[in-house]
Amino acid sequence: MRPARLAWLALALALAGTTPLSAVMAADFDLATDRPAGTLEVVATFGDPMPTGVTVSHSERIFVCFPRWGDLVDFTVGELQRGRVVAYPSSILNTPEPGHAAERLISVQSVVVDPKNRHWLVDTGSVAFGPTSFGGPKLVGVDLEKDAVFQTITFPPQVALRTSYLNDVRFDLRRGGAGFAFLTDSSDQGPNGLIVVDLASGRSWRRLHDHPSTKADRQMLPLVEGRPWLDQPPIGDPKPVAMGCDGIAIGSDGARLYYCPLVSRHLYSVSIDALVDPRLTDRQVAATVIDHGEKGASDGLESDDKGRIYATSYEQNAILRLLPEGGLETIVRDPRVLWPDTMSVARNGYLYFIANQLHRQARFNRGIDRRQKPYVLFRVRLDAGPVRLVR
Repeated sequence: MRPARLAWLALALALAGTTPLSAVMAADFDLATDRPAGTLEVVATFGDPMPTGVTVSHSERIFVCFPRWGDLVDFTVGELQRGRVVAYPSSILNTPEPGHAAERLISVQSVVVDPKNRHWLVDTGSVAFGPTSFGGPKLVGVDLEKDAVFQTITFPPQVALRTSYLNDVRFDLRRGGAGFAFLTDSSDQGPNGLIVVDLASGRSWRRLHDHPSTKADRQMLPLVEGRPWLDQPPIGDPKPVAMGCDGIAIGSDGARLYYCPLVSRHLYSVSIDALVDPRLTDRQVAATVIDHGEKGASDGLESDDKGRIYATSYEQNAILRLLPEGGLETIVRDPRVLWPDTMSVARNGYLYFIANQLHRQARFNRGIDRRQKPYVLFRVRLDAGPVRLVR
């Protein structure tokens, strides 16, 4: 039956009090669509290598990082200046040199400005997820007033393993002589866990080493853009992504450290008092772990000064917020948010985050790079500021 006759039939039947399904389908009306959430602002776009991390200083300087995963990376840390990204703190520091791993940046995964307005760089020491060697994995502190390195902390082989992939970092500067840093090891080739750093002495140690809460959930099948997210080589069978402890956030009261494996929908936390106490055994530390239940599949975590935890949701193109009294709310949901990665709560009342299409890389698509440039740095307005654990 032709559309015109369907329309007349629908009208006649409607007047008679009966409307068949086929006639309703032919009617002219709007179909329901997914509901977005939040009002996004585009801060910057990137047309060359893929960014992962972002951080914002107290004076609103914006820094990003570009790990050496396979893209051509001229510099692994940059600062946004007048609409373009320039090497930070210098081109020389961003140029790896054989035999000088501890003095040069190799592949920075995360950048974080601490409560004292100092800029910290998490160098994985790993190119294309390859093995590390001493001096490569490190935590580098940069003085933002002098734009110069003031501290470099390297990790002994029993802390940063050859298989380690240092991912993100958070700070509590009230503890000890100069504060503590906490990092995640998200390796997909070896043990996962947390790394604790005494900033005064530079001493570091592993916690929750290969603990179940730090491991990828082997029973989980992530769905991104409605498709299974798997390691899919050009030849051979697909296999589950095995990246563990990734996102990290520190509670506003400094009591607990929150973390999540990349392949998991659960949020966990552990006592910071236990983490920093070298007298405790791993079993005693593990006894303080809490499973907070499901919060969706997340890459990055962040927190604010009102006691709330933010979690990216890479399956939902969203950012969620976990409330102190319990409950979960969506603050961002938008089809442009293709793989929300690292977040940064800034003093200006915005949450900044990178959307980098990580899942579209060739590694996950039978060797075909399906990313569509540019990558994006977004921000969304909040009613809070960053956590400030400082004397």
